[in-house]
Amino acid sequence: MILAFLKRTLFFIVVPFTLYAQEEISVLTELDELTQFSRLPTYRDKSSVLQFSSYDRTGNNDDGFSGKYSFIRKEKDSSLVIFEAKGKGVINRIWTPTPTDDLVDFYFDGAKKPALSIRFSDLFSGTVAPFVAPLTGNQVGGYFCYLPIPFSNGCKIVFRGKKLEFYQIQYRTLPSAAKVRTFNAAEKALPGALEQLAKTWSAVRENLPALKDQSLQTINFDQQLPAGGSVVLAALDKPGRIVGIELEQASAYAGLNRQADLKISWDGDPQPAVYAPVADFFGYAFGQTSMQSLLLGSRANMNYCYFPMPFAGQARVELLSRKPDSGLSENLRVKGRIYVLPQGLDPAKEGRFYAFRNREQPTRPGQPHLFLEGKGKGHYAGTILQAQGLEPGMTLFFEGDDQTTADGKLTIHGTGSEDYFNGGWYALLDRWDRKMSLPLHGSLDYSLPFARTGGYRLFLTDKIPFNQSFRHTIEHGPENNNKRGDYTSMAFYYADKPLATSEQPSNRTTGTYLPDTMVLYPQLMNFSFNGAMLMDGETITAKNGGAVRIDLQEFPSGQYKLFADADDLPDGAELTVWQRQSRVSKDLSFQGAVKKAQHMRYLCDIVVDDFRNSLTFHFKRDQQKNKLHLRRLILVKKKNQ
Repeated sequence: MILAFLKRTLFFIVVPFTLYAQEEISVLTELDELTQFSRLPTYRDKSSVLQFSSYDRTGNNDDGFSGKYSFIRKEKDSSLVIFEAKGKGVINRIWTPTPTDDLVDFYFDGAKKPALSIRFSDLFSGTVAPFVAPLTGNQVGGYFCYLPIPFSNGCKIVFRGKKLEFYQIQYRTLPSAAKVRTFNAAEKALPGALEQLAKTWSAVRENLPALKDQSLQTINFDQQLPAGGSVVLAALDKPGRIVGIELEQASAYAGLNRQADLKISWDGDPQPAVYAPVADFFGYAFGQTSMQSLLLGSRANMNYCYFPMPFAGQARVELLSRKPDSGLSENLRVKGRIYVLPQGLDPAKEGRFYAFRNREQPTRPGQPHLFLEGKGKGHYAGTILQAQGLEPGMTLFFEGDDQTTADGKLTIHGTGSEDYFNGGWYALLDRWDRKMSLPLHGSLDYSLPFARTGGYRLFLTDKIPFNQSFRHTIEHGPENNNKRGDYTSMAFYYADKPLATSEQPSNRTTGTYLPDTMVLYPQLMNFSFNGAMLMDGETITAKNGGAVRIDLQEFPSGQYKLFADADDLPDGAELTVWQRQSRVSKDLSFQGAVKKAQHMRYLCDIVVDDFRNSLTFHFKRDQQKNKLHLRRLILVKKKNQ
């Protein structure tokens, strides 16, 4: 009796200790998490991912412009508290598109003096160690910092400037029993750890530990996939985990219709864990390869996925091909590899891998686009989004905020769609204006003529845990989800069961929308000049005649009516429109007694094909009347094409 009592007592004393005292959490262990992808399936119990941000609390679009919501409170000296958390945790992401040179002070563990003072801009500049690339940087308009900053007993961040605009600071709470070593920028082992991370990230496939494991099994396949048929790439009947999928000839899966589908099933479950077009799963943008992240994408004409996928006893990977609605169908050569390790799923500690595809065509007025919603236990690990407006013109639908609710509690509220993908300032030169791929995030595409864009983001150390339920959404439009769009998303997560069921892909739900009306804006036009021309914002000045050629290679072939939003001016120019050496318009005058805006002024008809994929404005030589104030060009495709 006494022995039994002692055993029970010892159990209750020892077990909690072993759960949280096995490893001290530090900046070094967190950096290790950013390279040890094998830990992605592991649950995070007694932990939450939360965020402070500058989102507009009224639901409108002042997410940082005025600075009204860009702080928690003001100190007596008017400095701004922008982050404050009690207990134990790790800051794992800081983002802004508006860095300043003002100081930010980090107070750890209740200290009255800051342990770290740094210019806000130097959190991202890469010039102040340990805040260096690839964990910090700026390539798509947003400045990001993924250097983990753990704290043992609370943290406060104070911004010393007079005004802060857009920002997000995301962090993970830790159990009270966890051992945590508070962040120290001067930690001796930190430079070596950062160097190792940079090496691993620079060549993931070559440095992935799972692919070097001696017990690794490689399944090679090279098969013909007929239209309307399917092929089995792997059928496994004992415990294990897939640690890599590689599909060669990535270009063969490109195209507007996306008719090849990937299907993955675990442990005899009749509901597939993955069922999506190959193009959508591997991060293509509107049918073209685009994404080159750490774990997923297309590189050197090969699709790759290195998300670890554990299973208890069975796994089946298939590729299916849908017949086109019209035209000839061809066989598809399916060649590649699947890598498998023998370690099976540990259901008490790990979740299975799932991918949920959701296409809304169109999005619903007043309702955000749903990335993922359901009940279960797990964590969220990644997002891919292709977003296209159904109204020609500026991509205002990308003003929408993301929101995350875990276990019934709103934990994250973002400040804008490109912000969610660590970007900023769409439609501005060298910001969010074209595709750009980084290890954890990127822009898939940006096209004003097509009114479309897209992005992706991986969640590694910031994977979002949930124990009972989860809901993750993004708005379409600055307010009240008021911009109609065509949204296709892939949500990647680990869980004890599927949270949601993807609709089976069909030709109706996988095609790419091509608008009839397309718009060009001066800030993203590709110009060529002949003569003494001056470009100032939206105004083109021909000092002594000359020509301006505008590139149209992005436009689909066809016959179009060309319109312009342009102003009549007292010094407005007279010009003609040409394609190559053929004049296609009458004389066009933009001169008027007073400045007057012209909307949808018809200029002429044009043809776009392989040989005529530009238009040229030839200005009449006149040193006094020589200006064109061009706000937009609108091309409307003729009907019955």
